[in-house]
Amino acid sequence: MGAEVHESGVDREFLSLERELTLLLRRARASSGEMARQVHPDLEPAAYGLLVCLDDSGPQRATDLAAFIGVGKATMSRQLRALEELGLVAREPDPADGRAWLVRLTEEGGARFRTVRAGRRERYVRQLAGWDRAEVAELARLLHQLNSSAEG
Repeated sequence: MGAEVHESGVDREFLSLERELTLLLRRARASSGEMARQVHPDLEPAAYGLLVCLDDSGPQRATDLAAFIGVGKATMSRQLRALEELGLVAREPDPADGRAWLVRLTEEGGARFRTVRAGRRERYVRQLAGWDRAEVAELARLLHQLNSSAEG
């Protein structure tokens, strides 16, 4: 019965989607590790996402960062402590709540991160040089749609 299920067009499409996403995610994990090391040789690959969030959104509370990344408070505290020790982030009092702290990129952390991010974008431009701009826009739109549906 299982083989029959895989014969339908819809199932083949979803199997193909699964294979392509698995490959994409495997490459993305490897790329995140490489980019993390470029920011700082001692930076954990998982912490790269924190730098993305801080660069995109500005200073954030640790609880918001933990929710964004999908980790617990203890894991977030450990990662932030490591980033602070590397000089990539700093904590400052939250002006909206004196009991809370905001985490922000340091000048050095922001400069290192943006250099690596610019290099990644240049690789995308090279990899997709043969694509029409409309295809790149459509890929971005579809990935956004996939990411949005996963959040809900």
